[in-house]
Amino acid sequence: MVAKETTKAVSREEIKKAKKKQEEKSSKTEVQKLKLRIRLIPIWLRVILVILFMAVSLIVGLIIGYGVIGNGNPQDALNKSTWQHIIDLVEKE
Repeated sequence: MVAKETTKAVSREEIKKAKKKQEEKSSKTEVQKLKLRIRLIPIWLRVILVILFMAVSLIVGLIIGYGVIGNGNPQDALNKSTWQHIIDLVEKE
């Protein structure tokens, strides 16, 4: 003997109604669960920190590139005369 499975035919409208009821229930619970989020670091401070970290990484990159890779004095990478000399070499006609 084979047990027959009984399936109920469900129309699309019934499925849509069931989904709509489910969404209404979940949206009510989401509103109740909604909490006010307080940021540890405000956005304006994050922007300042990113700019600061970018400047520090640029300076460290200059020092490593000029001093370590370029076999020069790392402190010379921050001198204005060094960069003026590089600009003069590039703009030489």
